[in-house]
Amino acid sequence: MTELEIDTPTGRQSSAPNGAENAEPRTTAPDGEVYSAAAAWYAEHWDPTISLAAWWERLADAGWAFPTWPVGFGGRGLSGAAAKQANRARVDAGAFGPPNGVATFLTAPTLLAYGTQDQLDRYMPGIVNGRDRWCQLFSEPGSGSDMAGLATRAERDGDEWVITGQKVWNSGAQFARYGILIARTDPAQPKHRGISYFLIDMEQPGVDVRPLREMTGDAAFNEVFLAEARVPDADRLGEPGEGWRVAMTTLSHERDPDNPGMGDGVAFGDIDLDTPVGAHASTIVAGVDGFSLAIGGGGPKLLERIVAEHGPSGLPATADPVARQRLMEILAQRRTSRWSSERATSAVKAGGQPGPEVSTLKLLGSHIARQVRDAGLDAMGADGMLWGEDAPHNGLFHAYSMFTPALSIAGGTDEVQRNIIGERVLGLPREPGEAEQRQKPWSELPRS
Repeated sequence: MTELEIDTPTGRQSSAPNGAENAEPRTTAPDGEVYSAAAAWYAEHWDPTISLAAWWERLADAGWAFPTWPVGFGGRGLSGAAAKQANRARVDAGAFGPPNGVATFLTAPTLLAYGTQDQLDRYMPGIVNGRDRWCQLFSEPGSGSDMAGLATRAERDGDEWVITGQKVWNSGAQFARYGILIARTDPAQPKHRGISYFLIDMEQPGVDVRPLREMTGDAAFNEVFLAEARVPDADRLGEPGEGWRVAMTTLSHERDPDNPGMGDGVAFGDIDLDTPVGAHASTIVAGVDGFSLAIGGGGPKLLERIVAEHGPSGLPATADPVARQRLMEILAQRRTSRWSSERATSAVKAGGQPGPEVSTLKLLGSHIARQVRDAGLDAMGADGMLWGEDAPHNGLFHAYSMFTPALSIAGGTDEVQRNIIGERVLGLPREPGEAEQRQKPWSELPRS
C-alpha cells in the first residue's frame, strides 16, 4: 500500500519567495485512510439543500475543496495521489465539487508560488469559497502572441501604481471582481524585462469591460480598457520588473490538464451563490458553454459518454477498432501532456522557471481538442450535424466543437508555439534580428 503525505494542522507548504511561510510539517497515511476520512466527512456534511455559497465554504473550511493546497487555504497539503483518493470519495458520495475558474486554476497557484502572507490571507479565502471571481489581463491588441511586447503602462505614484492601456481576450472579465495583470513598469528595459505583475480591483473607476460576441453565440471573452486605474504596491506580485517570470508560472498552470484548481463547479459566469447546491448541480451542465467545457476539460469527459452510446448498428463506438485506436491515441497524448506539466511544475517548485515544455503543452492541448472534436462528431454520425437542443447531449459537445478553433489562437497561436519549440528545443535559428531586438530597450523597438 502506498504511503501518502498529509499536512498536519500546525503548518502549511508554500514556495512563495516574497516572505510567505515555508513550513512543511507532514505526517503519512495509507491510501485507504485518506479515502475513508473523506468519505466519512462527505457522509456527514454533504447536503444538497444548503446554498452553493454555504457548501463551498464548508468544503474550503474542511480542506477538501482543493486537497493538495496548503492547510488554511482550502486544502490539506495532500500529495496528488492522496488527493485523487479524496476526490474519488466525493464523487462516490454524489457531492458537488469546488469552484472552478481563473481564480482557482490560474490565480491561486500563482499566489501560492509568489504571494506574500498578507496577499494570501486577503485573497485566498474568497477564491476557495467561490465568492470572488478573477480574470486574466495579459494579451493586448498589438501583442497577443508576442505577449512580452505589451504596451500597457504602470507608473509609480507613491504607494500606488497608475495603470493605462488595453487588454483583450479576457475570459470572464465581465463577471470578475479582481484581475491578474501584467504591465510595463520600465520601458528602458528589454521587452521581457521591465514588466511587473499586479492584482487589480476590477470594480473601480478607470476599468471598462466590453464583452466580445463569438461565433458560438456566447460572450466568453472581453476587451478591457484601463484609464488611470490604480493598484496599491501591496498588490504587486513578485519583484518590480520580474512580471514575466511570474506570468510564465501562471501560464504553466493554464496549460496543465491536471491542474488541481480545475474544480467541477464551473464558475466562469454570473452565479447565484444563494441557489441550493443540489439545484445548481442539476442545472449546471445545461448552462455550460463551449468555453467552459474547453477550459474545464469537459470535452474529453463528454467524449467518453458519446463513444459509449453511439456507434455502428447501435453498438458503442468502442466496438469499432478504428474508433478504439483514435481513443487510445488521445489517451496517450493526454498522459504525455500530464508528464510534461509535472516537469514544468517541478521546475517552479525547485525555484526555476518552466521551460519550452510550456509551449509543447499549449500546442498539444489545441491538437488534442481537435482530435476530441473529430472523434466525437464522427461517433455521432448524422447526429453530429445537428445543433442546439436537437443535438445529442443537449448540444454540449457541439458547443465545445464550435469553440475548439479558439484554442489554437488564445494564449499564443500554434504557429508561435512551433517557433518557440523550433528555437529552444530543436536549436533552429531565431527569426532574423530577433536576438538583437530581445536586448534592445522596449522603448526603441518598432511598433505598429
